Amino acid sequence: MIWFYDSIASIRDFLELGGDVLYGIMVTLFLMWTLILERMWYFYRVHPEEKRRIIEAWETRADTTSWYAKRIREQMISETSVALKQNVGLIKALIAICPLLGLMGTVTGMVSVFDVMTFSGTGNARAMAAGVSKATVPTMAGMVAALSGVYFGTWLEHKAATETEKLEDLLQHH
Repeated sequence: MIWFYDSIASIRDFLELGGDVLYGIMVTLFLMWTLILERMWYFYRVHPEEKRRIIEAWETRADTTSWYAKRIREQMISETSVALKQNVGLIKALIAICPLLGLMGTVTGMVSVFDVMTFSGTGNARAMAAGVSKATVPTMAGMVAALSGVYFGTWLEHKAATETEKLEDLLQHH
């Protein structure tokens, strides 16, 4: 249990080192990974059952060749595609926001460096060090947060397109 308290203390120290912008990056990262995990849950737990239900509904239809049947098929595929792509755009937006939040941390850190320089001059390197860490740590954290989601954002987008194509192939005329 001591390791848990040490971990919390390390996280707190890191957040203090980088300034308030790290809280925004942390919230953005948490939201992004919550949405990524929700999409993975959907692809592996919910979607297979939905696909089975749609295929079963299509196979039980007597008419699959008329104009009306083709529109029903398009509707089924379209609804499935929308469900598969849900939140993927938001995930990609959150990935893009992370480096921008890091840059905001850079700006706020540099402002604090300039504040220190205003009051104590350029000779006090120790006083400027806190501002420099507040400028560099959020930049690094924003980039790491974005990189942690880039692969999964692209993978989710590709998986949604692939699953839609598979469903199109499975809903054939009989």
